[in-house]
Amino acid sequence: MNKQLVVVALGGNAILQPGQKGTFEEQYENIKSTCAQLAKMVLSGNYNIVITHGNGPQVGNLLLQNDIAKDTIPPMPLDICGAQSQGFIGYMMQQTLNNHFVEAGQENIPVATIVTQVLVDPKDPAFENPSKPVGAFYSEAEAKQLEAEKGFVMKEDAGRGWRRVVPSPQPLGIYEKNTVNDLLAANNVIITSGGGGIPVMLQDKKLVGIEAVIDKDRSGKVLAESIGADVLMILTDVNAVKINYGKPDEQDLSQVSVSKVEQLISEGHFAAGSMGPKVEACVSFAKKGKRSVIASLHEALEALEGKAGTTFLPD
Repeated sequence: MNKQLVVVALGGNAILQPGQKGTFEEQYENIKSTCAQLAKMVLSGNYNIVITHGNGPQVGNLLLQNDIAKDTIPPMPLDICGAQSQGFIGYMMQQTLNNHFVEAGQENIPVATIVTQVLVDPKDPAFENPSKPVGAFYSEAEAKQLEAEKGFVMKEDAGRGWRRVVPSPQPLGIYEKNTVNDLLAANNVIITSGGGGIPVMLQDKKLVGIEAVIDKDRSGKVLAESIGADVLMILTDVNAVKINYGKPDEQDLSQVSVSKVEQLISEGHFAAGSMGPKVEACVSFAKKGKRSVIASLHEALEALEGKAGTTFLPD
């Protein structure tokens, strides 16, 4: 049996749980638990996996550290913070995956993290309408000062204070896709495109980093297409995609066709700020004739085997 290539996109709960402070110990234990599920996929012998993950809280903390220390240490731009988060999250995942493989007597399975750049269009309309909140909360006076001094776009955030907002452009391509494919050919487990990837654009054929945030689920879909994955799997904190969410007639979706999901999208079942981008990514991938899955982190292998979660199938 040929192994299936699966892109596994991890939600934020895989690294940091609600209510936690974000200490190294907390994040390491969460990742250790997460990687136990990922290791099961690899050790089953049926799957090669490429892992991508969120980084929102981690980048937010780095930006806050920048702000607190700005009078002592020069602050780093958002793309650099994204690269930093890819590095330290990847380090923890590499280490814990290796340790799970050693415990299973399979210490020769290599794991690699790639600091990943994702191409975006400099003419993307998102640059005219920054919408993604990042970093700390500020008073209105502080926000106006940041707008004047740094040119930040600041918006009031649901009565909690003012925050910086940045563009969220569409991902066009994974710049390091050839490196990913080379490592796959050498049987590596790969961690890549963390946080949606570091947004970059081409200027005179040269790469330039930009301060923006790419949706990690959309980027995961582009990654899966770029490397010819058989399955796109998005792992989150719910056991399945639901319709009529939070209502008495709430219902889990098990297997669903692309056309049926598109009908449900048009009926407004999936919120833009939560399940919407995940469903959108899975539908787009399934339209290519492939399979996509949304499931709970704790039922990852079962979902791949069709025993849990929501599976999206082409018509």
